[in-house]
Amino acid sequence: MRKYCLPLFLLLLLQAVYAVDPPKREIRGVWLTTVYGLDWPQKPATTEAGRKAQQREVCDILDRLQDANFNTVFLQARLRGDVIWRSQIEPASKTFSGKYGVMPGYDPLAFVIDECHKRGMECHAWFVTFPLGTDKSVKEQGKLSVVKRHPNLCKRHNGEWYLDPGVPGTSDYILSLVKELVNGYDIDGIHFDYIRYPEQAKSFPDKALYNKYGKKRPLAEWRRENINKMVFRIYDYVKSVKPWVQVSSSPLGKYNRIERVPNAGWTAYESVFQDPKMWMQQGKQDMIVPMMYYLHDNFFPFVDNWVDNCNGRLVVPGLGAYRMLKAEADWTVNDVTDQIDYSRYYGGAGCTFFRCANVLDNTKGLYDELKDNYYKYPAQLPPLAWLNDEIPPAPEEILAEREGDELKLSWQKPDSVKDVLTYTVYYSLTDSIDPASAKNILLTGIRDTFLYLPVDTTSERGYTFSVSASSRYHIESKLSRETYYYLSKFPK
Repeated sequence: MRKYCLPLFLLLLLQAVYAVDPPKREIRGVWLTTVYGLDWPQKPATTEAGRKAQQREVCDILDRLQDANFNTVFLQARLRGDVIWRSQIEPASKTFSGKYGVMPGYDPLAFVIDECHKRGMECHAWFVTFPLGTDKSVKEQGKLSVVKRHPNLCKRHNGEWYLDPGVPGTSDYILSLVKELVNGYDIDGIHFDYIRYPEQAKSFPDKALYNKYGKKRPLAEWRRENINKMVFRIYDYVKSVKPWVQVSSSPLGKYNRIERVPNAGWTAYESVFQDPKMWMQQGKQDMIVPMMYYLHDNFFPFVDNWVDNCNGRLVVPGLGAYRMLKAEADWTVNDVTDQIDYSRYYGGAGCTFFRCANVLDNTKGLYDELKDNYYKYPAQLPPLAWLNDEIPPAPEEILAEREGDELKLSWQKPDSVKDVLTYTVYYSLTDSIDPASAKNILLTGIRDTFLYLPVDTTSERGYTFSVSASSRYHIESKLSRETYYYLSKFPK
């Protein structure tokens, strides 16, 4: 049996290995929270100047994430029955304009998608599934609220409103939003949060529905099946229209009670009727990002439980960066980095942090530790080979040209490819490139076929460059022919 309270020497070994040579492929994500403007925006925009300030603010956020080699942003696009895109179904969030149903003069979702792609990052639309807000927020939304427009789908529970998973029309309604989102935007994924029954679910008021539709099955089994059917339906729809769009979710961090931790407390399967293990095993999720905001024996064995049951899909532990705050759990940076080490070593496909601000605020030096050590080099995204494993052709070569104070690298998209490609540029200070090493990646996720680099002419040095292409399924081609370029103050 694996020991989960890691011996000090093993933790030190893992830290030493990964601080020096991070993996070439992994997801490095953040949850970018828009509800209440927690991460973005700081205030609503009611003028053109306010709109530009919001856009500069998120660009600054994305710049800092890019500087630290993050590659995935889970952007909260649906909040509590309100959205941040131009929807014909639900009202625009007041977070951006100050008033429900009013856009801020631009489309926040479209803007962030575009800005992420410019920086070589993916943007996944984070979708809060069943919660609809408090009595106060529902009243403020007025006739625009889901509760007013579709009262038959909604239930009030412990002072808040929810879409009821047991009502057959709920699946239709959520799927209509998914269709609008997937068809209207160039998102890389749709990411479902709160795709479960609420806290204190035993008292959720669905007895009449259970009596009508339960068919004498156990209540827990019926509730799980309500969510399972919706998950399957959504996944099948997304793959039918844009098969490269990843479908993921963020279940509770502990799937179920396990032998190692029999008193696990709150779990996805037993407490809130989620069955993400079955979703993965049936091939109806591409990625699971469990909210693993725990330490030690409440973290390590549950990583194994997820990985052991993932069916080759991506398991990306969600780490509680907010838990470093003194008002929370006062974790140390090592508490977080130990979890990164363990996840890398035991089969995780990366990590995602909640919340973005707790990383960028450099709480206890976390941002510096990631930027300088754990995410020192860029990382490609893991391949989605179960969706499409076709290897794209490689660009023929990469050209290097001096243009003033910049070095222009350029290449041609292979003529035979019509689909969208991204590119990874490799370099070496010697005459050969090791494509297996993250150290040799200059930039990845590039959507253009050119790149400008600042020129430092204070020293003379030779560089070897090469480029590869990747499909929307993150399947990488072979490398192009290598190009050697000697940089000096004077042309030679």
